[in-house]
Amino acid sequence: MNTDLLLTHYQRIADAPDAVARLRRFILDLAVRGKLVPQDPSDEPAGELLKRITAEKARLVEAGLARKPKGYPSLAEEDIPYPLPTKWAWSQIAEIGILSPRNEAPDDTEASFVPMPMVPAEYGAANKHEVRLWGDIKRGYTHFADGDVGLAKITPCFENGKSTVFRNLMGGFGSGTTELHIVRPLFVNPDYILIHLKSPQFIDTGIPKMTGTAGQKRVSGEYFASSPFPLPPLAEQRRIVAKVDELMALCDALEAERAAREATRDRLAAASLARLHRPDPDPLRFRADAAFALEHLAALSARADQVPALRRVILDLAVRGKLVPQDPSDEPAGELLKRLAKAKTLCFKAEGLRERSPVQPLTRDTVPFEYPDCWEIPSFDDVFVIVSGVTKGQKLPPDDRIEVPYLRVANVQRGFLDLSVVKTITVKRGDAIRFRLKYGDILMTEGGDWDKLGRTAVWDGEVSHCIHQNHVFRVRPPSEEINPRWVMIYTNSINGRAYFEDAAKQTTNLASINMTQLRGCPLPLPPLAEQHRIVAKVDELMALCDALEARLGAAEATRGRLLEALLHTAVAPEEPGPVADRRE
Repeated sequence: MNTDLLLTHYQRIADAPDAVARLRRFILDLAVRGKLVPQDPSDEPAGELLKRITAEKARLVEAGLARKPKGYPSLAEEDIPYPLPTKWAWSQIAEIGILSPRNEAPDDTEASFVPMPMVPAEYGAANKHEVRLWGDIKRGYTHFADGDVGLAKITPCFENGKSTVFRNLMGGFGSGTTELHIVRPLFVNPDYILIHLKSPQFIDTGIPKMTGTAGQKRVSGEYFASSPFPLPPLAEQRRIVAKVDELMALCDALEAERAAREATRDRLAAASLARLHRPDPDPLRFRADAAFALEHLAALSARADQVPALRRVILDLAVRGKLVPQDPSDEPAGELLKRLAKAKTLCFKAEGLRERSPVQPLTRDTVPFEYPDCWEIPSFDDVFVIVSGVTKGQKLPPDDRIEVPYLRVANVQRGFLDLSVVKTITVKRGDAIRFRLKYGDILMTEGGDWDKLGRTAVWDGEVSHCIHQNHVFRVRPPSEEINPRWVMIYTNSINGRAYFEDAAKQTTNLASINMTQLRGCPLPLPPLAEQHRIVAKVDELMALCDALEARLGAAEATRGRLLEALLHTAVAPEEPGPVADRRE
């Protein structure tokens, strides 16, 4: 194992997905293939060790100290998964130990009890145990003693590598969960058996062979007992265990280093973003903080999953008027609001809608954040024509129906429309016209799960004659003097979402808004020219986020490939010995 090479280049791939976990798997895989430590020509061949194990097992059976072993099919040529070094031998767990051993002791003896949660998944982690009286735990449980090796046989514990060498048991023995296979080794290092049980070859081969229902699959006793077991000479087993322990300690150090590095980077990124959320920052200092965050946050991000935080900050800056400068020559938003109110009245009449009782007037203190003096805070009801959609399952007259495409909640995502599946619905011909979407309509979801509450996207006329269902609100601008994408930016921002979360009717894990609550939603309204500047800047910065996300994703894939190459180069025996395909 060339650890110097690994340490020299590890930083290049340290942020690869599951880098340390994959390194651990690779170490275990090399260990059971005879490629982790060099072979010693003076070692006694594993074939001789098997002869001593066979003799000892016969002695124990004859002395009544062990049950006569159950016979399992011998390994066939096609069962051998890979070649072994010359002094190794292919064997089986059933051949190198006693399966399902039993313990005997007085009922009032204190012994260990080990339930499944106390069986570790990590290599090198010790099992924990409770102390109980033997009379209480000797029946109905699995027996084991110090030095026995246990394998969790139920899903998902087996897939996660739950297995252990039992040590430091009270009185040297105990019992525990019935979901364990147990072997008591004879002249074989129990830690080497554990390495085999945690190795990718054993687990990955065993998963497809598990039996039972989807939620309760188990590793059969036959697979545990009779699957191929690569047996090295006893002296080499000890060298392998020592090397695995050394390398796993190195993995622990690498893992701790990575965790510390990520924690530092996360704190720096979080601090940069947090400075942008101060309630009343100094304008000059705020601009400096914003410039720093937008310029350097990419350098502080090493994973694609960190980019959403940057997106949230961009939207937050936008809705507080901090993303682009205000232009004194812009027409005040108050004049724009007057025209929008008139256009809304005309739109109501054109669509044949009845006037509604006005919602409570809003003031500048309505929203819990600062915004420019030239902005206004109307309610949605002051500006938009808001309707709910068509209700499914209506009884329709045979001669007055038409099938049209319609949008469901699943189609309206936060900031975009997912039109991969657009279903159709049969409605009255009048409803097909009444609920038909127009270019620039703002679509908002009523709720359900928390992530669906107030999700907003803009309709760009992607599907002809499309309508919307009643769990999707249509918020229609009355004229082109309001940018629908500005509204989408606000409602999908932290501040916009906060309104819906506070106003929503809530039950366990569910939340929804009704028409009244949506009509009362406050809307920060910049001058129209500034709306366009904000939308353009958000689009520009979101494109940069897309590029950053793609770059980080590609970098993760590259680091993953480099990791594989590095492992195969660095984690390899320095003096590989000859190999043999069959047991001696």
